[in-house]
Amino acid sequence: MKTLLTALLGTLVFASCAHQPSVLPQQARSIGDKVAGWQLSHMDRFDYVRTFRDQTQQGTGWIQAAFYIGLTRWADATNDPRYASAALDKAEKNEWQLGPLYWHADDQAIAQMYLFLAERGNDARAGPVVEAFDRILFSPPVNSLEFRPDDTWQSEGTCQRRWCWCDALFMAPPAWAMLSNLTGDAKYRDYMLQEYFATKDYLYDEEVRLFYRDSRFFRQRTAFGNKVFWSRGNGWVFAGLPLLLEAMPAEHPRRKELLRLYREMAATFRDIQHANGYWASSLLDVQHDPLPETSGTAFITFGLAWGVKRNVLPREDYEHAVEKGWSALVRAVDGQGRPGWVQQVGNAPDEVRASDTQLYGSGAILLAASEMLRWKY
Repeated sequence: MKTLLTALLGTLVFASCAHQPSVLPQQARSIGDKVAGWQLSHMDRFDYVRTFRDQTQQGTGWIQAAFYIGLTRWADATNDPRYASAALDKAEKNEWQLGPLYWHADDQAIAQMYLFLAERGNDARAGPVVEAFDRILFSPPVNSLEFRPDDTWQSEGTCQRRWCWCDALFMAPPAWAMLSNLTGDAKYRDYMLQEYFATKDYLYDEEVRLFYRDSRFFRQRTAFGNKVFWSRGNGWVFAGLPLLLEAMPAEHPRRKELLRLYREMAATFRDIQHANGYWASSLLDVQHDPLPETSGTAFITFGLAWGVKRNVLPREDYEHAVEKGWSALVRAVDGQGRPGWVQQVGNAPDEVRASDTQLYGSGAILLAASEMLRWKY
């Protein structure tokens, strides 16, 4: 694998910088609290978001859901009641509803927050989640995973009644697995695994061991001749795997397949990290794109740190990548807790500015901080 990536990416020395000092849990606590505090205090207006402000303000949409998924993880890691209370307040404000397109993975993402609250005995009402998922199971979609424009404008593509874009593997599958745990009914987990592996088989490049965002990218190439693998898109998948694995029964026969996928992606990420700690927006263009990009980097750092801490990945092979990634994230957060260098809403590698921020960037940093909080323990 390493030989393949070296051939693809040239002679760049990925680990050329000196080994970073050990990350202190106090630093993670400080960064996580700042990011959580800044974002929670900026939920009333979104003039600081450069694009897609209308989607950003949707309380049940995927953008806010990604932040609250990170916040609930941070609440668990810190045992700070302020954050669980903020999540509960949000659930109440949403009336525990999914987004309007109940069948769309993006509108199911918020269910992860609701089910987190339910698992911890809060006054959570999972009924709307059960109702929506049961409607899908009553008449499961059978459409192709090929991505074609949706003339009805209900979604980006006609295939999105299924998980035909890699971002969906973060948004929906953990919620389906969590609902099986909450209800004791395996039907939600069974459906999720069927659809998860259908998407994996369709979008996963077995050679490079990364996901295409969707079928439109199969034959696309970057200006430098590389296949197009989007950092945040693959970050969505990779960050979703720990959330999904934690919700899977330890003895489940398909758990090994998920772990194999996780380890394969981890090895690729390790080998294509830029010396500055970030992952390039177009992952294989790392030799040509040294600019920071926070959202993909945060999701990947979270995923790698999770594996090291649980002995799923060898510390000696991945510690350096995790600490470089975390150091890069620390540099991207200003003194108030606002993350910068967050690529705006999109579906492919794109420009990113130092001033760019978004809620999913904050959520991704909170996921990473939740692992770094006890990094050496």
